Amino acid sequence: MSSWNTEAAIDAIGDFLDDLLDAAGFDLEFEISEGEVGVELISPDILVEFEGEDLPLLLENRGELLLALEQLTLEAIRTPHEERYRILFDADDYRLGRIEELQATARVAADKVRSTGIPFHFQPMTSRERRILHLALRDEPGVKSLSEGMAPQRHTVIHPA
Repeated sequence: MSSWNTEAAIDAIGDFLDDLLDAAGFDLEFEISEGEVGVELISPDILVEFEGEDLPLLLENRGELLLALEQLTLEAIRTPHEERYRILFDADDYRLGRIEELQATARVAADKVRSTGIPFHFQPMTSRERRILHLALRDEPGVKSLSEGMAPQRHTVIHPA
């Protein structure tokens, strides 16, 4: 996909996932919804939600297979890097819960940095999760956030402003 088109992306995602899930033999269904997804700071244009007997497989190891399906789909439909935030895969509200967890953790860490003056280093995480932290911290007074390191060890650090 050379330029962003929500309808084309939805069609491409559906076609790819139909073929992939059939070939892999997963007992999963998915629903693709368009429009704002109600999570503070994060509003993807497209939400792909999974359900079915194999749902627990998607959520094992901190949602590793769910994230892999999302990444594989984004690559397969040739989603430009700068447009990837527009699509979110979820199962049983796992990703939405993770977003809320990251936002709360960012606020607690910002309080700690303000009170101690010592930078706080998060564990390495995906670019999407780092983006969530940066967005959660953008209006926090007295702190600034930066991504440091190289993948796969790239992580977010909160510094005193």
